[in-house]
Amino acid sequence: MYEVRFQEKTVAFEAPVTVYDAARAAELASRSVLAAEVNGKTVALTEQLSADTDVKLLTFADAAGKHVFHHTAAHVLAQAVKRLYPDTKLTIGPAIENGFYYDFDSSVPFTPEVLSALEGEMKKIVKENLVLERFELPREEARSLMSEKNEPYKVQLIDELPEDAVISFYRQGEFTDLCAGPHLFSTGAIKAFKLTQCTGAYWKGDQNNKMLQRVYGVAFPTKDELKAHLEALEEARKRDHNKIGRELEYFTTVESIGQGLPILLPKGARVIQTLQRWIEDEEQKRGYLLTKTPLMAKRDLYRISGHWDHYRDGMFILGDADDEAKECFALRPMTCPFQYQVFLNKKRSYRDLPMRLGETSTLFRNEDSGEMHGLIRVRQFTISEGHLILRPEQLEEEFRGCLELAKYVLDTVGMLENCSFRFSQWDPARAGIKYEGTAEQWEHAQSVMKDILDHLGLEYEVGIDEAAFYGPKLDIQYKNVFGKEDTIVTIQIDMLLAQKFGMEYVDSDGQMKTPYIIHRTSLGCYERTLAYLIERYAGALPTWMAPVQAKLLPIGDEHIDYAYEVKRRLEAAGLRVEVDDRNETIGKKIRTTQLEKVPYMLVVGDNEMNAGAVAVRSRKEGDQGAVSVDEFLEKILVEVAEKRR
Repeated sequence: MYEVRFQEKTVAFEAPVTVYDAARAAELASRSVLAAEVNGKTVALTEQLSADTDVKLLTFADAAGKHVFHHTAAHVLAQAVKRLYPDTKLTIGPAIENGFYYDFDSSVPFTPEVLSALEGEMKKIVKENLVLERFELPREEARSLMSEKNEPYKVQLIDELPEDAVISFYRQGEFTDLCAGPHLFSTGAIKAFKLTQCTGAYWKGDQNNKMLQRVYGVAFPTKDELKAHLEALEEARKRDHNKIGRELEYFTTVESIGQGLPILLPKGARVIQTLQRWIEDEEQKRGYLLTKTPLMAKRDLYRISGHWDHYRDGMFILGDADDEAKECFALRPMTCPFQYQVFLNKKRSYRDLPMRLGETSTLFRNEDSGEMHGLIRVRQFTISEGHLILRPEQLEEEFRGCLELAKYVLDTVGMLENCSFRFSQWDPARAGIKYEGTAEQWEHAQSVMKDILDHLGLEYEVGIDEAAFYGPKLDIQYKNVFGKEDTIVTIQIDMLLAQKFGMEYVDSDGQMKTPYIIHRTSLGCYERTLAYLIERYAGALPTWMAPVQAKLLPIGDEHIDYAYEVKRRLEAAGLRVEVDDRNETIGKKIRTTQLEKVPYMLVVGDNEMNAGAVAVRSRKEGDQGAVSVDEFLEKILVEVAEKRR
């Protein structure tokens, strides 16, 4: 007898059955069921079940169910491409967080007109309701099948699989693709979809390889869900920092300077300066010591830390990296080995710990040109970096302090509500390749970190193979207006690098001990944060961080001197103020200021000048009438001091 447990219901069968059959028998199946989770693994509805099995049905509301749905949509796209353009070569087509993409090697440019034709063919495939069938082949037969179909990229992928790999395919009608799966039961479930764009992408992300065409798409079970998504996407485009940030003159880029090297214009520079000063002051209140370290170092330093072996391709190197007879420098991609020298500057006692070191660090990382995007992905950036050197028994308390600081900062700027937490762990299969240290060291570090996170009651997801090469970390993930997640803040536990740098302290028992290290950021990358804030507030930043907090609008030339007198008073109180003294109508000045998203407009004419007042127009609350300068000043200073959003 075979028993299958669906959540709280158990169904008995005489012989093994598929998920689909068992679900129907359990009266739990519906059109919304896309896949299942069996013993912690996502499987297709066609998967055969053995005895005594626990099954969880997955819908589009589940991340795993959504992944299966999107993955199948990618296969529908690939089948449509092969039908219309049979000479196209297939590469890879994964599901991604908010949809799917497929990379094609084709002589046909995938213009908007071509994407429209592909959508039409995809609709036909969906209407045909083709069943997806999985089958496996031995390596040579798999190679032969893909060779016969003239799919060289698939042959290469097969050749790169481990010797013991299971090589599986999925067939839907006349179309067959190399794929690990799982997939939906049939193509008919893909009710609503849209191909959103086509971009260039190098094969395997390597700029030395051929440039392919990457087609992106989104797919949903219903047309209403697709419509809602496209409307949200349109709103996101309006908030795109690459558009608003340039229009509001926060930043620009210059071709002759290079990709990933934005110029912060005065407004953008002022916002980042405001954030930096706030973070540095806040860290000082919490016992951090400020450091300022070099922007580059000899390769010798990076060899000690391990970055030369694990991160060399991502560094900007000055000199010949392979000529040992000459000095070779590299711009720093991180600050940790530099700040360690502060600890190493003299002999340390347990009384010196914890030592909290903070720095506003400029870093350099040699990102691929195809990865550059406005202020979010850049090659030179500034970060609120810090390292805590401590005794083992101080680890949990200091980790909690780092987390509390990060949450306070993100909450204050209005980003915490869109954040989630990921416990990033190592992948034992990549020991010695990506990761340093022994399995015992990693298991110990991850066990300690898990205990801390659980004790703090933090809800988190686990990310395998997302750790730093020297230790596990907590990544605070921020979801932007497009729904894409990026890491905004990290807190890492490091039990390896202190020993590599010979860092020791005299403990209370007189013995020399090796400290633990926490690597952390408070707000992360300032440039990336500015991009997110522009998108979060559609350019209308809260008053306390706005580059211009108030703008004086004299009605006529005879009011300009008074406007500048008020400006001096407001600036003396620490506010950022401008005067629009152009020879324009007051209506045009108001419209211009509204477009600039300045929090407060202060109109001054005869009445205001005679009364020592300003007519206040709030970006948020509209016309507030005339008030004395002192009254306005008192109100705005409280708003700034409390960092109101």
